Amino acid sequence: MRYRICKTFEIESGHMLSKHAERCRFPHGHSRRIEIVLSAERLDDHDMVCDFKAVKLAVAGFLDQYDHAMMINSDDAFLPALKQASDRVIVFDQVDPTTEVLAKTIFDYISKRVSEGGAKGGFTFPQGVVVERVRVWETSTSWAEYGLS
Repeated sequence: MRYRICKTFEIESGHMLSKHAERCRFPHGHSRRIEIVLSAERLDDHDMVCDFKAVKLAVAGFLDQYDHAMMINSDDAFLPALKQASDRVIVFDQVDPTTEVLAKTIFDYISKRVSEGGAKGGFTFPQGVVVERVRVWETSTSWAEYGLS
Protein backbone atom coordinates (compact mmCIF):
# COMPACT_ATOMS: atom_id res chain seq x y z
CA MET A 1 0.00 0.00 0.00
CA ARG A 2 1.06 3.56 -0.68
CA TYR A 3 0.29 6.87 0.97
CA ARG A 4 -1.34 9.39 -1.36
CA ILE A 5 -1.95 13.12 -1.28
CA CYS A 6 -3.79 15.38 -3.69
CA LYS A 7 -3.35 19.11 -4.23
CA THR A 8 -6.03 20.89 -6.23
CA PHE A 9 -5.74 24.10 -8.24
CA GLU A 10 -8.30 26.11 -10.19
CA ILE A 11 -7.76 28.15 -13.34
CA GLU A 12 -9.90 29.78 -15.99
CA SER A 13 -8.68 29.02 -19.49
CA GLY A 14 -9.85 28.87 -23.06
CA HIS A 15 -8.97 26.74 -26.00
CA MET A 16 -9.78 26.13 -29.63
CA LEU A 17 -9.83 22.57 -30.98
CA SER A 18 -9.15 22.92 -34.70
CA LYS A 19 -9.62 19.19 -35.33
CA HIS A 20 -13.09 19.18 -33.77
CA ALA A 21 -16.02 18.88 -36.18
CA GLU A 22 -18.45 20.95 -34.14
CA ARG A 23 -18.49 24.05 -31.90
CA CYS A 24 -15.35 23.19 -29.94
CA ARG A 25 -13.27 24.41 -32.87
CA PHE A 26 -14.33 27.95 -31.95
CA PRO A 27 -12.87 29.88 -28.98
CA HIS A 28 -14.46 28.86 -25.70
CA GLY A 29 -13.47 28.67 -22.07
CA HIS A 30 -13.63 26.44 -19.03
CA SER A 31 -13.35 26.77 -15.28
CA ARG A 32 -10.79 24.03 -14.77
CA ARG A 33 -9.96 22.14 -11.60
CA ILE A 34 -6.56 20.45 -11.64
CA GLU A 35 -5.80 17.60 -9.23
CA ILE A 36 -2.21 16.49 -8.72
CA VAL A 37 -1.84 13.17 -6.90
CA LEU A 38 1.53 12.20 -5.41
CA SER A 39 2.38 9.05 -3.49
CA ALA A 40 5.11 7.35 -1.49
CA GLU A 41 5.60 4.01 0.22
CA ARG A 42 6.89 5.73 3.37
CA LEU A 43 6.24 9.03 5.08
CA ASP A 44 9.03 11.55 5.49
CA ASP A 45 10.54 12.77 8.77
CA HIS A 46 7.47 14.98 9.27
CA ASP A 47 5.05 12.06 8.76
CA MET A 48 4.00 13.35 5.33
CA VAL A 49 4.25 12.18 1.73
CA CYS A 50 5.49 15.74 1.21
CA ASP A 51 4.37 19.16 2.30
CA PHE A 52 1.39 20.45 0.31
CA LYS A 53 3.22 23.76 0.04
CA ALA A 54 6.02 22.04 -1.90
CA VAL A 55 3.46 21.00 -4.51
CA LYS A 56 1.99 24.49 -4.62
CA LEU A 57 5.38 26.17 -4.98
CA ALA A 58 6.51 23.70 -7.62
CA VAL A 59 3.53 24.10 -9.92
CA ALA A 60 1.69 27.37 -9.20
CA GLY A 61 3.85 29.53 -11.45
CA PHE A 62 3.61 27.00 -14.26
CA LEU A 63 -0.18 26.84 -14.00
CA ASP A 64 -0.45 30.62 -13.85
CA GLN A 65 0.57 30.87 -17.51
CA TYR A 66 -2.65 29.01 -18.41
CA ASP A 67 -4.92 31.13 -16.23
CA HIS A 68 -7.00 33.48 -18.39
CA ALA A 69 -5.10 32.37 -21.47
CA MET A 70 -6.21 30.90 -24.79
CA MET A 71 -4.63 27.64 -25.93
CA ILE A 72 -4.40 26.86 -29.64
CA ASN A 73 -2.85 24.36 -32.07
CA SER A 74 0.15 25.76 -33.98
CA ASP A 75 -1.54 24.60 -37.21
CA ASP A 76 -4.76 26.54 -36.54
CA ALA A 77 -5.43 29.19 -39.20
CA PHE A 78 -6.64 31.60 -36.48
CA LEU A 79 -3.27 31.62 -34.68
CA PRO A 80 -1.85 34.82 -36.27
CA ALA A 81 -5.00 36.82 -35.53
CA LEU A 82 -5.23 35.47 -32.00
CA LYS A 83 -1.59 36.29 -31.24
CA GLN A 84 -2.12 39.79 -32.58
CA ALA A 85 -5.18 40.27 -30.35
CA SER A 86 -3.69 38.98 -27.08
CA ASP A 87 -0.44 38.20 -25.33
CA ARG A 88 -2.14 35.43 -23.32
CA VAL A 89 -1.88 32.79 -26.07
CA ILE A 90 -0.30 29.38 -25.49
CA VAL A 91 0.60 27.49 -28.64
CA PHE A 92 0.68 23.68 -28.67
CA ASP A 93 2.96 22.33 -31.39
CA GLN A 94 0.82 20.55 -34.01
CA VAL A 95 -1.60 19.18 -31.43
CA ASP A 96 -4.98 20.40 -30.27
CA PRO A 97 -4.91 21.64 -26.66
CA THR A 98 -7.46 19.14 -25.43
CA THR A 99 -7.96 18.47 -21.76
CA GLU A 100 -6.08 15.17 -22.23
CA VAL A 101 -3.08 17.02 -23.71
CA LEU A 102 -3.18 19.58 -20.90
CA ALA A 103 -3.22 16.80 -18.28
CA LYS A 104 -0.11 15.21 -19.81
CA THR A 105 1.65 18.58 -20.09
CA ILE A 106 1.09 19.28 -16.40
CA PHE A 107 2.02 15.70 -15.43
CA ASP A 108 5.32 15.93 -17.31
CA TYR A 109 6.16 19.28 -15.71
CA ILE A 110 5.43 18.32 -12.11
CA SER A 111 7.07 14.89 -12.53
CA LYS A 112 10.29 16.59 -13.58
CA ARG A 113 10.14 18.95 -10.62
CA VAL A 114 9.56 16.06 -8.20
CA SER A 115 12.40 13.99 -9.67
CA GLU A 116 14.73 16.99 -9.24
CA GLY A 117 13.78 16.98 -5.56
CA GLY A 118 13.21 20.68 -5.00
CA ALA A 119 10.37 23.11 -5.07
CA LYS A 120 11.05 26.69 -3.98
CA GLY A 121 11.50 28.38 -0.66
CA GLY A 122 13.37 25.44 0.85
CA PHE A 123 10.55 22.95 0.34
CA THR A 124 11.62 19.63 -1.11
CA PHE A 125 10.20 16.39 -2.40
CA PRO A 126 11.57 13.44 -0.44
CA GLN A 127 13.11 10.53 -2.31
CA GLY A 128 10.53 7.96 -3.31
CA VAL A 129 7.74 10.46 -3.98
CA VAL A 130 6.15 10.01 -7.39
CA VAL A 131 3.44 11.81 -9.30
CA GLU A 132 0.74 9.20 -9.83
CA ARG A 133 -1.66 11.21 -11.92
CA VAL A 134 -2.91 14.59 -12.98
CA ARG A 135 -6.65 14.98 -13.47
CA VAL A 136 -7.98 18.06 -15.24
CA TRP A 137 -11.68 18.82 -14.95
CA GLU A 138 -13.08 20.57 -18.01
CA THR A 139 -16.58 20.93 -16.62
CA SER A 140 -18.28 19.78 -13.44
CA THR A 141 -19.11 16.49 -15.17
CA SER A 142 -16.09 15.88 -17.44
CA TRP A 143 -12.41 15.29 -16.77
CA ALA A 144 -9.29 13.85 -18.40
CA GLU A 145 -6.41 12.21 -16.62
CA TYR A 146 -2.82 11.29 -17.37
CA GLY A 147 -0.59 9.22 -15.12
CA LEU A 148 0.96 5.98 -14.14
CA SER A 149 -1.06 2.89 -14.93
